[in-house]
Amino acid sequence: MASSNRYGTLPNNSRPNGNGDEEQQPLLGSSNGVSKSVRWQKRMMTDVRRDWADLVLLACYIITGMLDSASISTWGSFVSMQTGNTVYFGLGIAAPHESTRWIKSGTSLGCFCVGSVFFSSLHRLFSPSPKRRWVLCASFVLQMLFIAAAAAILTFGPRSPDGEDKKESIDWNVLVPIALVAFQSCGQAVASRALKYNALTSVVLTSIYCDLFSDAELLALRNPERNRRVGAPVLLLIGAVLGGLLSRSPVGAAGVLWIAAVLKLLVVVSWLLWPAEKE
Repeated sequence: MASSNRYGTLPNNSRPNGNGDEEQQPLLGSSNGVSKSVRWQKRMMTDVRRDWADLVLLACYIITGMLDSASISTWGSFVSMQTGNTVYFGLGIAAPHESTRWIKSGTSLGCFCVGSVFFSSLHRLFSPSPKRRWVLCASFVLQMLFIAAAAAILTFGPRSPDGEDKKESIDWNVLVPIALVAFQSCGQAVASRALKYNALTSVVLTSIYCDLFSDAELLALRNPERNRRVGAPVLLLIGAVLGGLLSRSPVGAAGVLWIAAVLKLLVVVSWLLWPAEKE
């Protein structure tokens, strides 16, 4: 029989407990939940490692190719490559009554510039480091939402009348999707600056072609910069082909935008899982 203390009660170490310290289990479970939350918050506040992050930026060239290809096929203006839009806008100023393309190109160009201010401010003002994980994730989540909003307008918005040339239309259901997609396009370029891969903006190829073919070590076996410069136009071309084929299929431009939104989501997941910079 267990001995009792002078108060007539069993000692703590002799008290029956058939539930395996059941009273402590809720506290332990809560502690585990808190620790996981703390670890998650700490992870989001770390910088992503720059090593191999160029692979994510190169994948963005596929998205750019798909969006610009579908945009040109459907509306007759770019949403990412603003050099072409600048030329179209200049032609429109010279002959404003020949086409409405310059209005759409001007809309895309203006929204791209405003988006550049927005996304650069997001990286610069809200975090001491532009490579902060939560900032990159937030940037690409916003990009995904803008593309999804444009896709929703094309999917559920009003249809253009039969026989109307969409490339000449300047209705709101044309200009608003152009504005939304153009606004988010610069987010990829700003991310490339944040990660110090300045050449991989995903919105221009002319300078990449120049740097590639003027490289003195173009044929060297080991040349990472050359490899990136080769990969960028190839991946954009693949995206352009896919976007052109899909936009002319029953999937249409709306389907291309939905696919691009999903790809942006995959980029967000990649930043969530990407290794952290060593402290």
